[in-house]
Amino acid sequence: MSAMRQTMEAQPGELRRILSDPGPAERAADRLAGRGILLIGVGTSWHAAHHGAWFLRAAGIDASALHAADAAPYEERIDTDDGVIVLSHTAHTGYSMQMLERARGAGAAVVHVSGIGNGGDVETVAPEQSYAYTASHTGALLRLAQIAGVLGAQLGDLGAVPDSVAAVLGRPGPLVAVPRRLVELIGAGPNAWTAQEGSLKIREASYLAAEGLSAEQFFHGPSVALDEQDTLVVLDGGGPAAARTEAIARAVEATSARVMRFAERDLGEALSVFPLTVVVQRIALELAEARGVSPDRFRYEEDPARQAAFEGVGF
Repeated sequence: MSAMRQTMEAQPGELRRILSDPGPAERAADRLAGRGILLIGVGTSWHAAHHGAWFLRAAGIDASALHAADAAPYEERIDTDDGVIVLSHTAHTGYSMQMLERARGAGAAVVHVSGIGNGGDVETVAPEQSYAYTASHTGALLRLAQIAGVLGAQLGDLGAVPDSVAAVLGRPGPLVAVPRRLVELIGAGPNAWTAQEGSLKIREASYLAAEGLSAEQFFHGPSVALDEQDTLVVLDGGGPAAARTEAIARAVEATSARVMRFAERDLGEALSVFPLTVVVQRIALELAEARGVSPDRFRYEEDPARQAAFEGVGF
């Protein structure tokens, strides 16, 4: 069994453990209260930053996400009265760590969300053995939702999140068959970022071409490229753009692309990101298994030259 599958299947228990330990999120919220908040990350943590911004805006907070690589080398200014959340599973992400130190040096209210033992003010789960992060991502999302809740966001029943994740994990599969060419993922509102996370996961786990976009951005141009070689994954968390997203999905069916719909509305749109994130994790893992490739190591086992080249650049 791959490390990705083992970790993915452990998520309901990890989420229950995080819910039983609200103290770190409460202390982080106290530190951030009364400030605009900038959320910073790279890769999967970049998607978590956007989800966190959606959670915090539900509390009436001026919150936005910033990619660490758009901030660190471009001397993004951090002020003393800013709140800053830096998301890094490992605390080894170069640009994110630069922004963490810059924010601390500026005297901002800073919260570092990391894996257990990696120096975070708020911790999620133990370091993952697979490079395709799953539990650390949903753990970070839950920590961000806890922080937002303390600050006044009415997101819904966080206590129902673990069971919703378990339900997704328990469904028969595979959820999506291997396409000839492309997996396209779309969602609206916060689930535009779930779609982008799904694209990242599919690429790094199964090595298939994938793209994730907001439903509207997809429709305005990229949709033209789809045909019978492709699969469109539609992520439906409800919300004001759900009908429009479904109309786009129906239009794509006319192209002969395969359209796969996944709806998770029971928790409300804000918390739908949890079960829908696990949907895209499952798709990524099952595509890897169907193709007979390892989801755990960035193709390093198959291609040592790739490892030397990638690690030479630095993450």
